[in-house]
Amino acid sequence: MAEHHDSDEPSLLPNERIHVWIKPLARFMHIEASSGFVLLATSVAALLLANSPWAESFLGFWKLPIGISLGEFELNHSLKHWINDGLMVIFFFVIGLEVKRELVLGELREIRRATLPVAAALGGMLVPAGLYLALQAGQEGQDGWGIPMATDIAFVVGCMALLGRRIPANLRVMLLSLAIVDDIGAILVIAVGYTSGIEFNWLLFGGVGIAVVWLMQRVGVRSMGIYVFMGTWIWLGFHESGVHATIAGVILGLMTPAHAYLNRGLIADVLSRARHGLQGERWESESRLAERVVRFRRVTREVVSPLEYLIRLLHPWVAFLIMPLFALANAGVAFELADIVSPVALAVIVGLAVGKPLGIVLICWLAIKLRIAPHPAGVRWRHIIGGGFLAGIGFTMALFITELALEESLLRSAKVGVLFGSLASAIVGMAILAGSGTVAEEQRTDEGSSESGGPDEIVERLHIDLAT
Repeated sequence: MAEHHDSDEPSLLPNERIHVWIKPLARFMHIEASSGFVLLATSVAALLLANSPWAESFLGFWKLPIGISLGEFELNHSLKHWINDGLMVIFFFVIGLEVKRELVLGELREIRRATLPVAAALGGMLVPAGLYLALQAGQEGQDGWGIPMATDIAFVVGCMALLGRRIPANLRVMLLSLAIVDDIGAILVIAVGYTSGIEFNWLLFGGVGIAVVWLMQRVGVRSMGIYVFMGTWIWLGFHESGVHATIAGVILGLMTPAHAYLNRGLIADVLSRARHGLQGERWESESRLAERVVRFRRVTREVVSPLEYLIRLLHPWVAFLIMPLFALANAGVAFELADIVSPVALAVIVGLAVGKPLGIVLICWLAIKLRIAPHPAGVRWRHIIGGGFLAGIGFTMALFITELALEESLLRSAKVGVLFGSLASAIVGMAILAGSGTVAEEQRTDEGSSESGGPDEIVERLHIDLAT
């Protein structure tokens, strides 16, 4: 999401030559929509390389074995496995942080505001899964029912950015909140539908780690390094237990405190002391100065909640490193045009491009008709239909579930279905919304001051992308 800085505020740091290149890059990395464009570029690159003369080398690279051994204990997996079960834990950790923020501070904290996006998300998960099962029941690919259920936040935000003023503020709120609920559903699907052969000793090992983290929070442990160590402990327990390791990331994200340790009112006093100390007082030694600086830095860090701090810290790494790496490792599939009409691919395409918008629009209509939820101000049914199609972009989570659900023989067909189903959803959704006309600036201002919150506020609060 875009960073909001006061242009009149002088920089606290000296300008260096490198800042000429760093500042534009920093602004780019904090625009949420740009992560969708990077993800698209890496996905296209993976697809082209997988269907090029270098396909064998490219696909073989992700099978490179990488191992860690400690005495008799050994972890030996492919590079692709380390990305999917290792780096993606950080992605799911950020999802857990985003979910908690929405539940505690965001749109999902109040039932009235949350009713419509929650209902739409449920319809957008159940109908695609039902259509997929209707086409694949009793066949080899029936275990892939979870593939068309999730929405890719990064691509949806990217599409909304391209459409600009054609997207009403309340539609942004609805789609971003829907995507958060979708993420919760996808996490439950992974935990319940794609976990088997549990090793309870290892699960207990991970559970002890969670209990230790909870106890550390209660007694006031603030060291980031200790929490990273315990997070690795918990990841190892879940990874070896058979419960997918990414669930550990979600649990830790949900456990992260959403409120600051110190009152923000203290920051003025702290900065005043720091200024007087650095400018007006005589220091006994350089070591004394270093001690004071470290103390001031810790205090200023503690006026921001761990949840907000970690989202801001990790989000660029997730959006511009982890997700593109995941796309490179998983989106590269060698295919022929005949693969598009294979039964599994068609089931995924129908689930994403038909089931998603059908489920979302139908449930929204019922919820509004029965007065369970209010009709969003400034949002017409054309907007909801177009937004329903955009929600059919299921790229990242859909590919992730594909890897868990299906064996090698059906993997290619499912991935082709994900790629073409997401592409079709994006094209149709953007075409519908592009034809809806621009939203007047006055209407956007009114909606921005309404209880639902303006688009800049929502974008600043949600960051991802998620998603995600």
